[in-house]
Parts: sequence; C-alpha cells; structure tokens
Amino acid sequence: MPIDPQAARLLAMLGAARPTDWPGVSAAARRDGFAALMRMAGTPPAVASVSDVRIAGAAGPLPARLYAPRDGTAPGLVYFHGGGLVAGDLDTHDALCRALAAGSDCRVLSVGYRLAPEHPFPAAAEDAVAAAGDALGRAAEFGLDPARVAVGGDSAGGTLATLAAGALRTRVALQLLLCPALDAAPDTESRRLFARGHLLDAAMMARDLADCAPGALDLADPRLSPLRDPDLAGRPPALIHTAEFDPLRDEGALYAERLAAAGVPVRHRCHPGMIHHFYGLTGLVPAARAALADIAAELGARLAMG
Repeated sequence: MPIDPQAARLLAMLGAARPTDWPGVSAAARRDGFAALMRMAGTPPAVASVSDVRIAGAAGPLPARLYAPRDGTAPGLVYFHGGGLVAGDLDTHDALCRALAAGSDCRVLSVGYRLAPEHPFPAAAEDAVAAAGDALGRAAEFGLDPARVAVGGDSAGGTLATLAAGALRTRVALQLLLCPALDAAPDTESRRLFARGHLLDAAMMARDLADCAPGALDLADPRLSPLRDPDLAGRPPALIHTAEFDPLRDEGALYAERLAAAGVPVRHRCHPGMIHHFYGLTGLVPAARAALADIAAELGARLAMG
C-alpha cells in the first residue's frame, strides 16, 4: 500500500523545514521542533477532568497529569511520552492523552520523566519503573482500579513502558506500545528503507542517543534495547502498534514475535500507509485519527475484561 496521501503531503512540508545537520541541533531546538510537531494533533476531545499531580521518580517527585473520562474509579493507563528521551513533556502529549482517555473510558496518568542530556541514561528508565510502581501503590488516590492498570508509551516512551512492564510484570495488566523504539543498535530492513525522509530520521535518532547515552555504553543493555532482553517470559499481555513507513516498524514486529514465543499474549497491528508518530498527527491525517480511535477503543475493551 502506498503512503497515506495526507501523510505524504505532511512529510513534504516538514522536509523543507527540518534541519539536516542533526549533530549541530541543540536540545532546546529539538524540543521546540517536537512541540511544534505535536501541535498537529489537532483539537483534543473533552474529558471530565484533568489535574496536575506529582508522582515518585527515581530521584524525587516528577510532574504528572491525570485525565479522567468520567467520575469514579476506572481502569488506568500510566503513559510515557515519546521524543527520543530528549524532547516531549506533559503539554506535548496532552491531546494524545485526552484522546486515549476519552476513547478508552480509562483514566490516563501521563508522567513527566527526566530528560537527557541534563539527565542521561539510565535516568528516564529508572523514573519509569519508579513512577509506574508509585501509581500502582497509590491507585485508590488516583481513582485507578489496581487490578486493571496498564503501562504504555509511544516511540521512546514505548521503551520506558516495556521496562516498567518488565519490572512490575505481576502487577501490570497490559502494555500498550505505539511505534516503540526497542533496539539502540538495530539492523533491520525498515531502518534501512526509511532512514531519511519519513519523519524519524536516522541522524536524528543518533543525535538523541548521543544525548541519552554519552560514552561507551553497551547498546545491547535491555534498558536501552528491550528487544535484546534474554527473558521476556511472564510479561503482561501486549498491544503493539507499528506503522508501515516507520524506521521502527520491524523492531516492533520482532518484539511481538519474541513475546509470543515466550508465551505472552500479544496483538500486533502494522497500520498501512502510516508513518512514525501517526497517532500525534490526527489533526491533519484523517486515517491517523481513525487509527487512534481504534487503538483507544481496543485498550478500553481489553482493560474492561480484567
């Protein structure tokens, strides 16, 4: 299937404005550009309430935002935003989290974990585990049904969600991964095919990795590359969504295969015609809007089953 026409036009527009010298792009510029991209999520749906709260991180309290689609206790999703572990925050993912909460009838707790380069690896990974554990421990305070709490994230936030799911596997009901980054040193066909011109450039990812993990780190470390974790048995069931024209497509598919081989229930869907970050482009790409609605509905249905 060819790339979605609206997504293709968006790529053409972005291509003229995006930097080409990624090693020279500052973290501040990376964050500004990512925030501008996330504004393409369009008008967020209404939810019953939104409140800023605090959640425990590995080195102290972190900002978090709780989205409630209705009054009363509900299933929950602890969510980690994308942005290469360098960009993104509670505001960039506000529309996406509102859409997930409204479409799933679940409470969504979005976590503002520490970012690189100010806080290099493994700060974000440690924050993710600490925050998810704190959310589960304070489930009643946040209006979450403790037996039906999922962890989720997009792109690099998907990396963090897998780490939280692995550390808290018996307490987490489900993991939701949207175009997850799962291998810091990949050798996949999709990484080669879509290295440039498909929103998530290889040079940009290399710059983010340099900010996150300076020095001679082991890129096979499962905290950087969850796909390389030798033991995936006992993980929570997974919903994995990838995109046909995404450099990260193949590692998402491989992770689904490895989870299934380890006996973990998994459903993987590759969205035809879509690019990386399609879930955040719903204001401009109608097919992405429909896909996100389906993702949220499936999340709600799975958590409603208990």
